[in-house]
Amino acid sequence: MSLKNSRLRLASVALVVAVSGLAMAGPAMAATQQTVAVAPTGAQQEQAPAIPTSFVDLPTSTLPAAGARHVFAVTYRNDSSADRTVAPQLLVESPDAGPFLAPSDIKLERLKADGCWETVQVGTQTGTLFTDLTASQRTLHAGETLTQVYRLTVVNPQAKGTVAPRVALFG
Repeated sequence: MSLKNSRLRLASVALVVAVSGLAMAGPAMAATQQTVAVAPTGAQQEQAPAIPTSFVDLPTSTLPAAGARHVFAVTYRNDSSADRTVAPQLLVESPDAGPFLAPSDIKLERLKADGCWETVQVGTQTGTLFTDLTASQRTLHAGETLTQVYRLTVVNPQAKGTVAPRVALFG
């Protein structure tokens, strides 16, 4: 076997291992990002990504029919005596037997504080569409309630699945 073929095989194995690891990480992990902080000296250091310590699952529902708009509210109350970092998340899960959903099968919007809707991009992994945890993180003070409202429109008439809202808890 030539050296060139050995390197190609090694590169292929490394790629398969990396993709397998990402597939097993799940939507919650795929929705987090690494951030890079700049130290006062100007040197860059890598910080660990914020990783949820648990989730509060909210009631699920069937994916609405194509063309119909459905509004989902993700609500969580911080009943602890300390501040808590949270992130609302909407998962749209494909049927176990497939076919898997694609981001183009749905249109997802988030209600902003000014009353206008903004489009939300969704990620996809292993048949699940999901909203990004990093972009939706916020700190809830003791006794505060988070309510995030989403509007989901199914674009593909063949799309089937389940909508699963939840709240990620950090720290």
